[in-house]
Amino acid sequence: MLLMRNTQTLGVALGLALVASLGVRSTLVAQAPPNPYRIVEGWAQLPNGKPMGAVGKVTIDPDGRHIWAVVRCDRLADPARFGDECRDSKSDPILRFSPEGKVVKSFGGGIFIWPHGLDVDQDGNVWVTDAVADNRIPKGDKRGHAVFKFSPEGKVLMTLGAPGQSGNAPDRFNSPSDVVVSPGGDVFIADGHNENGNNRIAKFSKDGKFIKAWGKTGWAPGEFRAIHAIAMDARGRVFVGDRGNNRVQIFDQDGKSLTTPWTQFGRPSGIAFDSKDQVYVADSESDDIENPGWEEGIRIGDAKSGWVHTFILFPWGDPRQRAGDGAEFVAVDRDGNIYGGEPRPKRLQKYVRVRP
Repeated sequence: MLLMRNTQTLGVALGLALVASLGVRSTLVAQAPPNPYRIVEGWAQLPNGKPMGAVGKVTIDPDGRHIWAVVRCDRLADPARFGDECRDSKSDPILRFSPEGKVVKSFGGGIFIWPHGLDVDQDGNVWVTDAVADNRIPKGDKRGHAVFKFSPEGKVLMTLGAPGQSGNAPDRFNSPSDVVVSPGGDVFIADGHNENGNNRIAKFSKDGKFIKAWGKTGWAPGEFRAIHAIAMDARGRVFVGDRGNNRVQIFDQDGKSLTTPWTQFGRPSGIAFDSKDQVYVADSESDDIENPGWEEGIRIGDAKSGWVHTFILFPWGDPRQRAGDGAEFVAVDRDGNIYGGEPRPKRLQKYVRVRP
């Protein structure tokens, strides 16, 4: 009798242990590891207390310390103006922030309707895309569908595309969403922002001559739906945020696919790298319809293997909200601080690591 009781007790204990074990395992699968980063409240400050407009892409200056950001002109209360915030404004949308969050340089006023993508080349020149859609360009307006190269002081040095004219010819774009410049000076443009647009990568030489393009609208490898981000790692590989297909695609600089598309980074809106060969991917659009079961936030992983090891959850994310939220763009400075550009919340966030 005692043996039977002991056996029953042991069985119950084992059963409880198994349930607990399964519960822990389920929790680990469903939830992200502890977030080692914290937000620095109020870090970014515009001159004279001006309220922040919608924040586009952010990137790091060649000095590793200053931060460049697209801030779409003025803070507009009407949500219907998302997509053309600079249409009626002369405010500068291209801002350079000090490590302390103060604006130390600005330019670009009146040139854009919807400034979006941004890169700074090794010489400090600033490249910016205008991703405005055709239906938001006022009749006769010669802005949009172009990529501009500025000197560090803000002088226009080159224009790619035909401002105000969309198209799929080599010298035309359709809402180009992002740009990256290789160490050798070649320019790669994510063309473009719309699910049924050109959906291609266009490559130009450093002097603006068209070299080639690859990609089209679709779901297969090498095809895209709403390209939202483009970035280059230390190996020279081209990472493309194929947001409409919920994946990151990786190519060499001639357009050859290098690996099976990565789907472990959610619905990618922005991509960046640090000096430790880590990749940072901002997901601002995972929701119950577009990418059910995934949370909005910034995922950090190994750039070589793609293994995700850290997740910065966007704490105000709501999977029932389809408009997109949180950081669409991400950058990392030389000290490992992370910056998130949040268009709809109208914030430029700084994250610092508080735990190993």
